[in-house]
Amino acid sequence: MKHIGVREISRRTGFSPATVSNALNNKRGVNKKTAEAILCMAKELGYEQSNRLDSIRFVLARKTGKILDEGTFHPGVIEGVERAASALGIDTTFTTIELSNREAAMRQTFDITHDQKNAIALLGTEMDEEDYSLFNHSEAPLVVIDGWSNHHFFEAVVTSNENSAYRAVSYLIKMGHREIGYIAGNYRIRNFPLRERGYRRAMREAGLAINSDYRIEVGTTVNTSYTSMRDWLSGSPLLPTAFFVENDIMAFGCMRAMAEKGIKIPEDVSMVGFDDLPYASACNPPLTTARVPNREMGELAVKLLLSQLREPRGFTCVTHFSTIFVERQSVRKL
Repeated sequence: MKHIGVREISRRTGFSPATVSNALNNKRGVNKKTAEAILCMAKELGYEQSNRLDSIRFVLARKTGKILDEGTFHPGVIEGVERAASALGIDTTFTTIELSNREAAMRQTFDITHDQKNAIALLGTEMDEEDYSLFNHSEAPLVVIDGWSNHHFFEAVVTSNENSAYRAVSYLIKMGHREIGYIAGNYRIRNFPLRERGYRRAMREAGLAINSDYRIEVGTTVNTSYTSMRDWLSGSPLLPTAFFVENDIMAFGCMRAMAEKGIKIPEDVSMVGFDDLPYASACNPPLTTARVPNREMGELAVKLLLSQLREPRGFTCVTHFSTIFVERQSVRKL
């Protein structure tokens, strides 16, 4: 039997979710005629009101695994979700959806989005625009973490990708670098073009030329980025004085290839990454990078889910988290 929620009643009646919620909870501000229409529809649909939340379901939406399988971003998010939920006496459950199997993904998401006793924290790192249609009209409270939709209005918590990359490249410029290369992943999740836009903006505002020879596409795992950089270096190319890398995983692989080639960091070339994964402080040299507050993103997602349940509103918000720039020893001042 289909579970009926506030959003379905809103769709059927044409009134906003906030108005529907206020009417169902007998709050002031809803005129009598509107309240009667909403309550009538709720009764007709068999709506049963419940403010109880059994658990928060963390949904890992996996497309290829080329980003998620080696990264430690999402374990930090999970820790934040679990910590915030546990403090409220709410359990956390986990589901992985393989988006590459569209038919199976459709069945999974239907069951998940129609279970009103569970809220959904959806990891959108590898999701494309088409994937978000699976979660549209969710009857369960839903927040997307590290992803967003351009066509559907979801509550979302994201990293400030462009401005964070802009700050990182501006730091390199402040350190005297004028020839700054860009190391891009050959698998393009939606965060990466925004980081590249931040790089290009910093270079443009500083009046610096962007040399296409210094833009290198590499694999998105440690091994594939190592192989890609090793192959590029085999042609004995000219090096810029610094590289901005789209994430730490790729930086680790590239640094390994450079070390094998006898290229010293930061003496020969400086490196800046993105994410501040645990190994960033232990690699040789320790990597300068932008730390993403992933645990805090998970904690906020829980608060937003509870807010949707208890105080529904007629609009959604996308919350941008700034990064924390961490200076280590992989950048040389010129």
